[in-house]
Amino acid sequence: MRARDSLWVFGYGSLIWEPGFAYQARQIARMQGYQRSFCMRSIHHRGTVQRPGLVLALDAGPGRCEGVAFEIPLRIAEETLEYLRARELISAAYLELRAPVQLQDGRAVEAVTYVIDPAHDQYCAGLSLEEQAQIIARAVGGRGPNCAYLFNTAAHLAELGLRDPDLDWLAARVRELQRI
Repeated sequence: MRARDSLWVFGYGSLIWEPGFAYQARQIARMQGYQRSFCMRSIHHRGTVQRPGLVLALDAGPGRCEGVAFEIPLRIAEETLEYLRARELISAAYLELRAPVQLQDGRAVEAVTYVIDPAHDQYCAGLSLEEQAQIIARAVGGRGPNCAYLFNTAAHLAELGLRDPDLDWLAARVRELQRI
């Protein structure tokens, strides 16, 4: 199937291990100009207004992010986008973006993804890894503990051969904090 005959979605966090939508293919992909970062305070899914958690977002800047691109047949593209918008745009801290991604098989496709709005009040870039670990270790939201989100993402990235040293460090530190 040619790229224009389908919708591509780029996942870099929980979409990797819990997409929640049907897809016909998936493969490792890379997006230039963004980095995966715990730079969004979560007040719904992994924290609350009183005790925000942290979730991953794509933050603009130099470098790249490796994740997973999902190919969605056009016949279910609109319902997939509706689902993603309800899930990802819950507080308007993410912006929906269509951007080029490089698939592992060498093709370049345009994919829908969600990037952080640096003007939104949930944006919190610049936290040290230790600050991130302290927040993630204690936060819980509507979709469960913040640490489960971190552990699942780090484990699934490692399974795909896409180790993220910051996420690996955070996972080890959060486990340590939970033993204290």
